[in-house]
Amino acid sequence: MAYKTVRQIFEHNKEWIAERLKSDPDYFKKLSQRQVPKYLFFGCSDSRISTEAIMASEPGDVFTHRNIANVISGFDLNILSVINYAVNHLRVKRIVVCGHYGCGGVKTAMSSTDEGLLNPWLRNIRDVYRLHMAELNNIGQTEARYDRLVELNVIEQCINLVKTRDVQKALLEKRITIHGWVFDMRTGQLIDLKFNTKKAMKEIMAIYTVF
Repeated sequence: MAYKTVRQIFEHNKEWIAERLKSDPDYFKKLSQRQVPKYLFFGCSDSRISTEAIMASEPGDVFTHRNIANVISGFDLNILSVINYAVNHLRVKRIVVCGHYGCGGVKTAMSSTDEGLLNPWLRNIRDVYRLHMAELNNIGQTEARYDRLVELNVIEQCINLVKTRDVQKALLEKRITIHGWVFDMRTGQLIDLKFNTKKAMKEIMAIYTVF
């Protein structure tokens, strides 16, 4: 992948504008009026992941939040604000948590190393490891163990979504569905983990109901 200088980026921007206007003279007028995305996408900050590419989406299709290892933390005001705005104001129909194999955050979380400022964030993933330690430690091949933690982390973050007030309310009103996906950079394949939202709701509502 070629490195682009800042100057090249701005030159590309001019070319991109010209291409868009050539295909639709009103493209930017329409784009600037109102966003009506159907998806809220939580992904990893990894620079190799392109939401637009893997979902074949256009600007305005997907409301996106990205962080290290696609964590949904109930203590992060940024994440909670994104959920609130997407669910209650944009009225998205689907929420996706998408992890990826080869995630550096997940690999680091499986070690007991001191990562300084990252420690509190990695604790979210290390908690997933702790919950599923028996299964993970029974996987002999290291890469396969990492891959499985990526999958389990996506599932647990989907469950964390269900714990939030705004998502619970929307689920009970049958306004949204939740999906857990993994992107395999080795093949380009997008994998649906088939997260069972109804099962998750049934299991945790007695404990995590928040309204």
